[in-house]
Amino acid sequence: MALPAAFLTRPIAHRGLHGPGIPENSLAAAQAAVDAGYAIELDIQPAGAEAVVFHDYDLRRLTGRDGFIAALDSASLAGLRLLGGDQPVPTLRQFLDLVAGRVPLLIEIKDQDMRLGPQIGDLHRRVAQEVQGYDGPVAVMSFNPHVVEAFHRISPDIPVGLTTCGFDPDDWPGIAPDTLRRMADIDDFDRSGACFISHDKADLANPRVDALKAQGVPVLSWTIRSAEEEALARQVAQNITFEGYRPTG
Repeated sequence: MALPAAFLTRPIAHRGLHGPGIPENSLAAAQAAVDAGYAIELDIQPAGAEAVVFHDYDLRRLTGRDGFIAALDSASLAGLRLLGGDQPVPTLRQFLDLVAGRVPLLIEIKDQDMRLGPQIGDLHRRVAQEVQGYDGPVAVMSFNPHVVEAFHRISPDIPVGLTTCGFDPDDWPGIAPDTLRRMADIDDFDRSGACFISHDKADLANPRVDALKAQGVPVLSWTIRSAEEEALARQVAQNITFEGYRPTG
């Protein structure tokens, strides 16, 4: 399944269009992006039986509470609020219902193996269930190619991609060097069923990125924080994921 053209023509708001009073990955951030006409990138973690829109594994930075998002049950999740805006942690279903196909959604499933390996749990299945039949442009990606491959296997009608970077060992402690080399070379692209990459702006000179682009693979770039960074990224990438400023493209 090819990536819809809408993902290449609308800048993608990183975790929604968040800022003062509007927390990242919140329903308010989603609504702000919709109002501005931007596509939305959002992160998915598990919370009990729910797929929820939340970036971190632990709760401290975003909620001020101790603990892990995956350990919450439905009652605890319902009472949780995001810092900086008194917004709830939305479920994926709530997020989908709010956006309702009005702008493209780029869904990143966070790695549940913690080593970019095959122990991925069933979060990808929960996401697949929620997006089945969604009426609007949607694509799914992950740093973990096992997640992408597993999702693609059960939802071949949804475009999937790899979130990629240079995989510097200092940024990925505890992961085997061979795994990091394979990831940096994007060796799992074909096996995973991916049809696009979302690549770190600092590694766009990677020859593998150039090779994929030459094959017609769409290249997105993250996370762009100024017009100057955008101009540089667009020399390689067809679109950007941004935060902290308003792109005009």
